[in-house]
Parts: sequence; structure tokens; C-alpha cells
Amino acid sequence: MEHRRLGRSGLSVSEISYGNWITHGDQVEREQALACVQAALDEGITTFDTADVYAGTRAEAVLGEALDGVRRESYELFTKVFWPTGPGPNDRGLG
Repeated sequence: MEHRRLGRSGLSVSEISYGNWITHGDQVEREQALACVQAALDEGITTFDTADVYAGTRAEAVLGEALDGVRRESYELFTKVFWPTGPGPNDRGLG
């Protein structure tokens, strides 16, 4: 697997990332999801993408379980946070 530098951050990321948007915690059974993450690691994928809203937080939980025991310095984990419930900028006349 080839890796690339992420701008001037010094961070090196795999050219292919593994995302679990519509799969983990919803469409793919737990054991299959764990096996898929392991296969990605075996192929040299070190960059993983998830978000708190994927499958109602279950995708993050499954990915966390799959990466449990993997040396933290050996992968990059990207996540996003959905806009919290409640008033946003437009609700306060800011947008």
C-alpha cells in the first residue's frame, strides 16, 4: 500500500482509506465487519473514516472494536461530528 503525506502536517496516510458509512452496525454483521477491517489492515490500509451519525453511532463502536488491540500509532482514524441537536447559527440570526 502506498502512503502519502497529508499536507505539511507530517502525517502519512494510506492512499486508500476504509470507510464504514452504510455498513458497520447496520448492513454488515459484526463478525463480517471485524473481518473486513482486519483484511484492510492486512493489505496495509492505515486510514479509517467514520462518523458519529453512521448507523446511529453503531458504526463507530464496531470500528473501535475492530481496532481494539491494534497499536494506535499504526493507523489514522478520521471521524466527523454531526451538528448537535438544538439551535444552530441560522436559529440565532447569524446565517
